[in-house]
Amino acid sequence: IINMRRRNGKRRRGAAAVELAVLLPFLMFVFVIAVDWARGFYFSVTLTNVARQGAIYGSDPVAAAQSPYTSVQQAALADAVNLTPPPTVTSRNGADGAGNPYIEVTANWRFSSITNFPGVPSSQLIRTVRMRVAPILPK
Repeated sequence: IINMRRRNGKRRRGAAAVELAVLLPFLMFVFVIAVDWARGFYFSVTLTNVARQGAIYGSDPVAAAQSPYTSVQQAALADAVNLTPPPTVTSRNGADGAGNPYIEVTANWRFSSITNFPGVPSSQLIRTVRMRVAPILPK
């Protein structure tokens, strides 16, 4: 066991407790910021999956006809069971420069952070997925 001693030979009793008392608020701050960042990342990935699920539904008319969902919004929200309130899902159809049809699904959700620290704001999370629509081939 190594004893921490000063130059004059006296022990430094309580030095670790004082250091912990000084650093504990900073460590707690870093922990709370890390939890908020992780929550934001998790909800961002979930919202991307919501938009992707809606785009997959809208991009394949044959599979959409066999799906239990009746709309792009319903298919997208099936992947948002852990988001309260549910996100707003919008979709639009279009054609790219080469004339290929596509569907673009946008999911919008308000993220509220646990803390009100500067640098960790509550914000709108918006994710958009654009997917080419599969052609319907004759039988």
